[in-house]
Amino acid sequence: MTLLDPPPVTPQKSRAIPFTIAAVVVAAVVMLYFAFRYYPEKKAAERFFNALVAGNTDLAYQLWKPGPSYTKRDFLADWGPEGYYGPVKSYEILKATSQHGANAVDIQAAVSPFSPMPDASDQENSRKTKVVSVWVIMSDKSLSFPP
Repeated sequence: MTLLDPPPVTPQKSRAIPFTIAAVVVAAVVMLYFAFRYYPEKKAAERFFNALVAGNTDLAYQLWKPGPSYTKRDFLADWGPEGYYGPVKSYEILKATSQHGANAVDIQAAVSPFSPMPDASDQENSRKTKVVSVWVIMSDKSLSFPP
């Protein structure tokens, strides 16, 4: 190496690829968290509503896991064929939310006495669709109405 020769060039490796991969992984983890954070509670609500759609009120009552003050008669008055929300022939889970630090997930579902769920353009039948809020307790997946 002489005085007029330039110094050897050290190759600069680009850091863009590792940072891009890390950003994509973090974004995927965040998206998966928000997509599946209430998955067990939604499944518990789906099992309950599927039992109602099948007409199996005994199984639905068991899945509700009621306290001693909520009798089968009260349950049928709410969910039975002649109940306030019944007959449930189809349903759609609209959203699931939970307050910070709460022990329950609020599942909002649309229940309809028609099968399949009526389209919004079918005003006559969609008028009978009711939106119900059901709490699913995280610890034992029991259901209840919000206070």
